Amino acid sequence: MANKAYLILENGTIFEGKSIGASGDVVGEIVFTTGMTGYLETVTDSSYHGQMIVQTFPLIGNYGVIPADFEAPEIAARAYIIKHPCQDPSNFRCEGELDIFLRERGVIGLSGIDTRKLTKLIRDNGVMNGKITTTPPTAADQSEAKAYTISNAVAAVSPRGIKKIGGEGRKVVMLNLGAKNSIANALIAHGCEVWSFPHDASAEDILAANPDGIVLSNGPGNPAAPENKPIIDTIAKLDISGIPIFGIGLGHQLLAIVKGYKTEKMKFGNRGGNQPVKDLKTGRVYNTGQNHGYAVIADDSWFINVNDDSCEGLDYGSSFSVQFYPGSTGGPLDTEFLFNVFAERMEK
Repeated sequence: MANKAYLILENGTIFEGKSIGASGDVVGEIVFTTGMTGYLETVTDSSYHGQMIVQTFPLIGNYGVIPADFEAPEIAARAYIIKHPCQDPSNFRCEGELDIFLRERGVIGLSGIDTRKLTKLIRDNGVMNGKITTTPPTAADQSEAKAYTISNAVAAVSPRGIKKIGGEGRKVVMLNLGAKNSIANALIAHGCEVWSFPHDASAEDILAANPDGIVLSNGPGNPAAPENKPIIDTIAKLDISGIPIFGIGLGHQLLAIVKGYKTEKMKFGNRGGNQPVKDLKTGRVYNTGQNHGYAVIADDSWFINVNDDSCEGLDYGSSFSVQFYPGSTGGPLDTEFLFNVFAERMEK
């Protein structure tokens, strides 16, 4: 039988549930995702580094664990919070249970709490920190949660070394800030030879690879954090090279900073596979997958979020960037055409 576990928010609110996955104590920033499917892609998304993921959909784990669907080899999230974990998954690709998978990866989980109430608290009051513990809560737990901060996020998830991921065709260097596997897979499917470079690669090394295009990947943390200054300086050098750049997620935010835009922390962010985005050039609305808690401040956006009007994309001419995940696995494929746009700009 699962042990009791508690979630203590920095404002003092306490939830009592049951432990899943690994057992123990952990603190982190609590965020919610509205995706109804794609829980494996969610929990393995490195952009969740330092955060506790709350799934708003109540039943999670019904198709088990499928390694082919992972977005990264390791789990960067601090914890995983769900309402009802499925103990008897059914899928022809299933290779295990979610509870066991989390335990094997050392990821602490919490189940059986009112995730609807928790989501409403975050939505109304903004993102807040929390602590999961298996011992009765104390005032010290609340203080520990309140003091938590995320730092050096990109360095924690960016792969080391230079690696050819695969594909043949136009050579694309991806500055890997914690990239989802699906980005490289989409580039390969659109006729690209993809190379991964670490976050601290120099502009000179990237340009020496003679790429046809450069992708700035998704990743975690505050784009304007001091530790990202070297990455921003590198992107600035790449920007003046004339090589087309495609920024995604954090890459969108960092490229925007290079171009003179500012970023801000959102009240609770946009996360999930059902985020509506409007193309202001055509008026068309797309369903997108997203995971971000910061947004670019812009009045000349290419795309905007239909729910909150936040910037979802900017077009600079040969280069462009989007906040959402185009062609997101575990989510909609509505905006996969942007990889064709990138290919066309490389051709020019």
